[in-house]
Amino acid sequence: MRFLLSTIGSRGEVQPLVALALRLKEAGHGAVVCAPPDFREWAESLGVVYVPVGPELRGTAKPSAGAVPTAEQRRRMIEGTVAAQFEAVDAAAEGCAAVVAGGGLAIAARSVAERRGIGYVYAAFAPVSLPSEHHAPPVFRMLGETPAEGPVDNRALWAEDAERWNSLWGPALNARRAAMGLPPVEDVRAHLFTGTPWLAADPTLAPWPTPSDLEVVQTGAWLLADDRPLSRELEAFLDAGEPPLYFGFGSGRVPEGLTRTVIDTARALGRRVVLSRGWADLSLVDDASDCLLIGEVNQQALFPRVAAVVHHGGAGTTTAATMSGTPQVVVPQHFDQFHFAERVERLGIGARLSGEPTAGSLTNALREALGTDVIDAARAVGGRVRTDGAAVAARRLVGTW
Repeated sequence: MRFLLSTIGSRGEVQPLVALALRLKEAGHGAVVCAPPDFREWAESLGVVYVPVGPELRGTAKPSAGAVPTAEQRRRMIEGTVAAQFEAVDAAAEGCAAVVAGGGLAIAARSVAERRGIGYVYAAFAPVSLPSEHHAPPVFRMLGETPAEGPVDNRALWAEDAERWNSLWGPALNARRAAMGLPPVEDVRAHLFTGTPWLAADPTLAPWPTPSDLEVVQTGAWLLADDRPLSRELEAFLDAGEPPLYFGFGSGRVPEGLTRTVIDTARALGRRVVLSRGWADLSLVDDASDCLLIGEVNQQALFPRVAAVVHHGGAGTTTAATMSGTPQVVVPQHFDQFHFAERVERLGIGARLSGEPTAGSLTNALREALGTDVIDAARAVGGRVRTDGAAVAARRLVGTW
């Protein structure tokens, strides 16, 4: 059988689908990943069939990309991405038994599956992105709101969230559905998520809360086994002294002056630094030998060899850091990152920061994360992270269609 795996997003959305594609391939089945062009070369180097959709996303991490679009610009952007998705996803679905939509921006996936009469699965990468009375929608935090003191009516917030989905995505989605001869969708979010979504997240790190109105299937995180060696330069740096601190903020934008803050703080604590460039293209503040700038790296090989992982709280990075048994400091910026920061704190495997990091707040967080109790907890929890999530999902797909 052949399956189409569709997403719009950064590496945090694409890498799990690549992991699932490889598991399907190992089981003797075909898989096509339809995702932004940024990851095509990498995925194809792993033997994954890849269909690009939409523009490259890497530039969105640059400071110049931070301007808030006008309502008209947002409308055109939505119409453009929906049109591009319908074209690319529909073509890529030829000969497939089912479509897996990874993340909430895979707008066309279910309509394509419906038109072709094939299966459809929605997969979330964090429990907080699915409606539940136990938590507020991620956009609640993205809009700059914080949980109120006292009872919060999460059901009401999710109802507001549904209206937001309908307002933003409904016109473009229904226009494309009409062109396909499909009826309009009244509840966009429910149409995409279905009543039986899959949750590709680790049950220890990010469990699904119950009771629930949804029949959620939690497979475990879809992890990509990585056997790439670390570079000679990085190996030499790691061997040259005590384990350094790792700082990396993925595909997101970072506050101005963050690099100076993290390096000065690490030095004040007597720690060396490994800094990831990320999509924000960070750079070092000087050429001192206690800091090393790196690009793309095997996190599974690096994280067990650092003293702490300071990161943005993306699903993939948080899972990799947790699996490594290394303490974490999470600096969330948007969406599900706040949820993962709270889970790291609740599990006692690290600390979280609120707002932009300062020398004082980062120092306190690092001291907390490097405490004996946190180090012990990180090692214990790391041993409980499941590594078979993609295999579980592949078996379930094959067994269903």
